[in-house]
Amino acid sequence: MQESGRPRLAVYKLSSCAGCQLQILNVEDLLLDIAAAVEIAYFPMASRQMDPGPYDIGFVEGAVTSPEEIQRVKQARQQCRLLVALGSCAAFGGVPANKNRFAQRVVEQQVYQHPEVLNSVEARPVEHYVRLDATLRGCPIHPEEFLELVKGALIGATPRLPNYSLCLECRLRENACLFAQELCLGPITAAGCGALCPRLGRSCQGCRGPAEGVNLAGFARLLQEKGYERAIIQNQLGKYAAAAPGVALAMAALRWEEERR
Repeated sequence: MQESGRPRLAVYKLSSCAGCQLQILNVEDLLLDIAAAVEIAYFPMASRQMDPGPYDIGFVEGAVTSPEEIQRVKQARQQCRLLVALGSCAAFGGVPANKNRFAQRVVEQQVYQHPEVLNSVEARPVEHYVRLDATLRGCPIHPEEFLELVKGALIGATPRLPNYSLCLECRLRENACLFAQELCLGPITAAGCGALCPRLGRSCQGCRGPAEGVNLAGFARLLQEKGYERAIIQNQLGKYAAAAPGVALAMAALRWEEERR
């Protein structure tokens, strides 16, 4: 915190689409209030001015996919008093982590014309390398949760971010349950989005990652009993959270049970 008394805020970008940063910029009506309450010291997507650390609050968007990003996220941890995962890529590996299911060189050869110039590693969430103080879920994040976290940090209060299943949110909104008709990830996905997809008649795709305490292996087994193939289950569970430990364990358990038959 500088002499002005305002906490210093930083936003880092790793391997991501920048959609979560864009959500921050989309709260135009409140951005000036945020800028008045905190000093936005480092946010390359929003400003050319990039002041050096230390910072009071740091947000990291994106999965870690290269040795350079490993060093950047470790530097961010050293520079920031509070470090927050910004979105599902930073929290669970997100979409980039789907490449981990294939041989690294094979993926690179399929995507890039000159893969020999790449220096990449398996996509991992930020917490694989450093300690986090909080996580903002979603692909992209919900702007209101970002504002809630910033306000909480300013007054020294822990923000109330939901960790329970999306099914509870659906029931409270009296949405029709889609799980009986299609592959819906609501039972194992964290709430907080307002059940947006089910509200529109679309099954939950799990973009907010696994809810706290859910039995992912049991859920994967249930989907298999409903007739879904293991590849489809793996694609759905891993779409936004392929690097989450529980997802990998669930798929390993499913594969082990199939091999025993």
